[in-house]
Amino acid sequence: MAANDPRSIFVTGLRNAHAMERQAQELTERQSERLTDYPEVQQRVRQHLEETKEQIRRLDQCLESLGESRSALKDAGLSFLGNMMAGSHAMADDEILKNSFGNYAFEHYEIAAYKSLLVMGEQLGFDSARSLLQQSLREEQNMAEAIDDHLRNVTMQYLRHEELERAR
Repeated sequence: MAANDPRSIFVTGLRNAHAMERQAQELTERQSERLTDYPEVQQRVRQHLEETKEQIRRLDQCLESLGESRSALKDAGLSFLGNMMAGSHAMADDEILKNSFGNYAFEHYEIAAYKSLLVMGEQLGFDSARSLLQQSLREEQNMAEAIDDHLRNVTMQYLRHEELERAR
């Protein structure tokens, strides 16, 4: 099978999405540990971490239905990158803001990836993947919306927290 035939392109997309979700898992795990000053955000991030684990499971299911498996190399590389990203923000005074901006962008990246996979799966007749990918897409859209809805409050909380720190 040629590397650029439609089935291979779809499988590569699923593997890339799997690695993307592994990156998200690592990033989210590191962030959730450090959000004690923002309990509402911490709760939503932890909820999304569980969703991310399910998304990984769904992608495994999609790949297995095609007789394929994930790419361990891609998973490892992007997991490492997720840890590095979380670590770089952890050193910033405005970590919560940087994480919020990065997470918002990353959620939209994931949304685009799932939308593309859905189009490919539809065009190629891989109907068994549709509901699994749609569920993951909905979760990513919900998380992006939650970040958007809470960005103002998070920013205000950050400013209050910084004001209290300066007053000490």
